[in-house]
Amino acid sequence: MKTATSSQDAAQQAPALDAQLCFALYTATHRLTRAYRPLLEPLGLTYVQYLVMLVLWEDTPRSVGELGDALFLDSGTLTPLLKRMERAGLVSRRRDTEDERRVLIELTEAGTALKSRAAAVSDEMLCRLEMTTTDAKRMRSQIMQLVHNLDRYDSTSEA
Repeated sequence: MKTATSSQDAAQQAPALDAQLCFALYTATHRLTRAYRPLLEPLGLTYVQYLVMLVLWEDTPRSVGELGDALFLDSGTLTPLLKRMERAGLVSRRRDTEDERRVLIELTEAGTALKSRAAAVSDEMLCRLEMTTTDAKRMRSQIMQLVHNLDRYDSTSEA
């Protein structure tokens, strides 16, 4: 039989929301994505489209699988996104001539030209975050270490 004291002890041991790392990361992610919106709207990009463009500006063409690996997204999420980006004239999709199962994504001229307009986005975000490049790199490194640690326990992860 539970007593009032044992119920109170259990309640005192329950974790508080503001003590949870997961909630802090969730809240920061939501706010960060929202902060990007006014910077990306003039470019005609959503936040996730911007991430795709960042990967393609580094190297193009990329297969859908390579994009998924870089962005930690599955092809079911990427395919409709890439189709919208193709309709917007930013990327083209084509089957790999050596392996028709692979779809290659490459930048169009418009997609390549967008890079110069997007160059200021990262700097503006650092200003809004009141962080130096060094601070941002350090934080990113810690967060990616967290991601890699979690991948070890995620049975659905491919890592």
